[in-house]
Amino acid sequence: MKQRFLRFVAAGLLAAGVVAPVAAQDTKIKFTLDWRFEGPSALFLAAQAKGYFKQEKLDVTIDAGSGSGAAVTRVATGAYDMGFADISALIEFIGNNPAAATKPQAIYMVYESTPAAVLVLKKSGIKSPADLAGKTLGAPVFDAGRKAFPILARANKIDLAKVQWKSMDPPLRETMLQRGEVDAITGFTFTSYLGLTARGIKEEDILMFKYNDFGAELYGNAVIASPRFLAENPAAARGFLRAITRAIKDVIANPDAAIAFVKQRDPLITDATELRRLKMAIEFVDTPIARKDGLGAINKVRFDNTIDRVVAAFGIKSQVSPDGIFNSQFLPSSAERRL
Repeated sequence: MKQRFLRFVAAGLLAAGVVAPVAAQDTKIKFTLDWRFEGPSALFLAAQAKGYFKQEKLDVTIDAGSGSGAAVTRVATGAYDMGFADISALIEFIGNNPAAATKPQAIYMVYESTPAAVLVLKKSGIKSPADLAGKTLGAPVFDAGRKAFPILARANKIDLAKVQWKSMDPPLRETMLQRGEVDAITGFTFTSYLGLTARGIKEEDILMFKYNDFGAELYGNAVIASPRFLAENPAAARGFLRAITRAIKDVIANPDAAIAFVKQRDPLITDATELRRLKMAIEFVDTPIARKDGLGAINKVRFDNTIDRVVAAFGIKSQVSPDGIFNSQFLPSSAERRL
């Protein structure tokens, strides 16, 4: 009798349009890295492994990348909602594609300064960037350091006409320097430096000229996002940035533990190498400026200067307006971003 009464009540509620609430589904986000699953990817993988995305009601898929330029294109075409890319690659895309239907925006600056550098072997006799005049440099054509080299050259009075370039695939870059086929290479510090030591070159035999240390001050990699995704999912975008802010703090505090998250995605990594790579990458995240101003934010004057330098160095013909390239409205609070 009781069961019959309950069925009667339930039928009445359904007829009246009263239904049980349906649990909201987590917002799906497709996120692309700029490169393979290596030490620095722990900055994002930690947020996934520790449940920070889940706590923000996000279902995040993180995929490996094949360069910053490719990451920007993936987001611009709608294949991915968000990504991680060098800010110079984003500026280049916007400048070279003024009519693009979708122009990704940077929403969180992860590398407060660029990891780009020139690397040489001490036996070359090159002791400063000025000594690169008359030398042959090597790098893939899409390498961020190679594209930004005119900025370094201008700051160090290097005649670009006296510098020659050899192009190669990324795995051959350090090998060609080791063999003496080029005098210097450009690359990210934590990629090329460890690439050289992995080939048996002693650390004391390597010189590294970091761009930001030699007058070529630029911002580095940022989280980028599709404007459409941001417009349709503002809460999800804010939640994503809150999650990675927590993760970045955790990784900075304990990088040794974070390598386990990378190992989950690529079991073949060498733990010691990737830990070293991660610690080198953290140098561009945990900086004095980030300590002062907090993670993720930019200085507008400096950012505008980065745009101007990239436009000139990359030979971009279209005018690039700073408006809209960096969208700060999704950043966590200042207190949350404080290191």
